[in-house]
Amino acid sequence: MPKPPLSMKPTGWFQVAWAAEVAVGQVHRVQAFGEELIAWRGHSGEVTVMDSYCQHLGANLGFGGTVIDDTIQCPFHGWQWNLAGKNVCIPYEDRPNIGKKIRTYPTVELNEAIYIWHDVEKRAPFFEVPDIFNSWPDGRSADDYHQPYPDSILFNERLSLHPQYVIENGVDFAHFKYVHKVPLIPQFTRQEFDAPISYVDFTVAFEGEPGTIEEVDSGVEAINCGLGLAITRSHGMIDNRTATAVTPVDDETCDVRFSVWIGREPGLSEDESRARAIKYARGVIEQFEADIYIWSHQKYADPAALARGEYAGFTALRHWAQQFYPENERIPVGLTPPT
Repeated sequence: MPKPPLSMKPTGWFQVAWAAEVAVGQVHRVQAFGEELIAWRGHSGEVTVMDSYCQHLGANLGFGGTVIDDTIQCPFHGWQWNLAGKNVCIPYEDRPNIGKKIRTYPTVELNEAIYIWHDVEKRAPFFEVPDIFNSWPDGRSADDYHQPYPDSILFNERLSLHPQYVIENGVDFAHFKYVHKVPLIPQFTRQEFDAPISYVDFTVAFEGEPGTIEEVDSGVEAINCGLGLAITRSHGMIDNRTATAVTPVDDETCDVRFSVWIGREPGLSEDESRARAIKYARGVIEQFEADIYIWSHQKYADPAALARGEYAGFTALRHWAQQFYPENERIPVGLTPPT
């Protein structure tokens, strides 16, 4: 597949694991941004994501590293590194090597996921990960939904696509009929690209349905957290929320993670409700897989030839996306105005 022309080193928050994959005392291997990383959970419950290699003689802590209290111990010589990546113990010396430190990444555990902050300029995070529940003032919480992991998730590794392909899908109203095989006519009611967190809302109606936007009480509200994460809430349909996370692995491929929360149904037992939730989630995931099939064989169009109705949304999104790329890796926003 053609290599994406966009930088594979964007700034932002990116998912490297589901929280349930990293239990207390466990070490989880991660590949992201061309680096070998590990995620490990200390006995205090805190998760650390750091480079894999011990700063002593270069052993890979993802192969035999052991969590001891809130440190990770190298399998080669027993050197211990704390949550901040600092050496705190050399078992055969009376003091640690205070000059050595393993690089750690700003880490957030939210939405049943583990996210790291990536920035080639090593700037501190300048926006936050949105909460899948607290981002909307509807009073709903995790207790109202079935957890996605492990039955209502998708994980596709090393796909030939780019995070921006996925985010651009959120302003693409015309693909529903052809990719998802449904006569859907989304009408955008909100497109805000004024900050690193952007918002896209649209109503959902079907061809042939009567009614104005005010009368159609179903739709999707999406929040884009930079290029690496998008969360959605659906209303007027099956009660669901989703999180789409796309994380560059190297200069050509990305890992795609998708999580689906389905609302609990009153009057059903826990087992019945969960079985229905898994069934509904599978339907949502199958629709998302149809998008992935397109993205993973796509050649990024720049400039893009757009129809009149597409121009405003794609223009706003592509200009917004520029802020997440290093200055020396930005490319002109090529959009051909419709005639």
